[in-house]
Amino acid sequence: MSIDSILKNEGIKIIGKLNTLEINRIANNISEKITESFPEHNIDKQDLYDSISKLDMYIAEMPNDMAMAKYFYKNNSIYFSKDMNLEDLNTLAIHESLHFIQEVKNKRGKLLRLGLYNMQGTANNGMALNEAAVQHMASIATNSQLDHVKYYNMELSTESPDFYPIQTALLNEMIYFTGTYPLYHSTLYSDDIFKNTFIAKTSAKTYSEIEYNFDLICEYETKLSAEIYKFSLFTEQFKSIKKVKNIKDKIDNLKKIIFEKTLETQNIIILNCFNTELNCIRTLEDIDDFQYKLYNFRHILINTENYNFYNDFYTDMISKLEDKKEFILKYGNILTLDSITNELSNVESQTYGFQFFKRLFDKFKLLVEETFRQKEY
Repeated sequence: MSIDSILKNEGIKIIGKLNTLEINRIANNISEKITESFPEHNIDKQDLYDSISKLDMYIAEMPNDMAMAKYFYKNNSIYFSKDMNLEDLNTLAIHESLHFIQEVKNKRGKLLRLGLYNMQGTANNGMALNEAAVQHMASIATNSQLDHVKYYNMELSTESPDFYPIQTALLNEMIYFTGTYPLYHSTLYSDDIFKNTFIAKTSAKTYSEIEYNFDLICEYETKLSAEIYKFSLFTEQFKSIKKVKNIKDKIDNLKKIIFEKTLETQNIIILNCFNTELNCIRTLEDIDDFQYKLYNFRHILINTENYNFYNDFYTDMISKLEDKKEFILKYGNILTLDSITNELSNVESQTYGFQFFKRLFDKFKLLVEETFRQKEY
């Protein structure tokens, strides 16, 4: 499909092309914001400026349901809405520029990857997770602060209340455990550092479930926007009660699905991330750190009426922490078999008596750990 056909299908009508002076000013603005916001990722400002300044940029009429900026990788062009203030670039301009930075193409120009979104696999998931990551970074680059908003009867905190608010709120929960560096690196350089870091904190299955749910939420939000747009087209003169009711029922059902999928995703994050960290506790200091982290998670929690998962989980975790504390006070710091083996390997262990003691000690530790696991679960 040609670019003209794509633009027509998207509802984008070009008004005019920006001149070189305007493009250079925008490129300088964007490269400055990105490099200053993420200095630890070694982005060369001049290289970034040179790359962005080579893009074609257009002013266009954009559909009401579309963002005010759009990057097309097939012709390396950015389209800005005629209603957008180009003197004060907002997160959307940064967002689309980040898409340009993160794209990976083959020699024939086929798009292979955009940040967290890998298009080479069979599942082809990750589009929504990448959009959330890009929007999060664009918000950071424009110094956006966390805002408390309400969507579909859910209260959430996000630095992007107008674009991908649910996805960015859920992403904030993920990076609560990974830190921001892996996310920013993978978003900019299209690698698996963030994915592998989160998997190390949970499992590959957990990451796939979350990635899939992000896509589902985005898909249902797109359907919801379409139904809301349909509803707006009905005037009082031509409204059919049956059709209006049908659309309203679809809208309510889609909101319900988004609501349920969002909380389901949050529960997956809470359950898997904190359980992994619980299993890593070895000392009394670890217990204090875990309790602090568990308590402060409530500040980024997506909440709603009658949502009890976090509170119930919190109570259960506190009980398990008490068991851990009791165990450590009685037996000392919890040692894994790996740590015991490493310590013993540093000691001369050639004698028969020492080998016998080592085997006996290994069996004892297995027995203690198994007893403790059974008590936990």
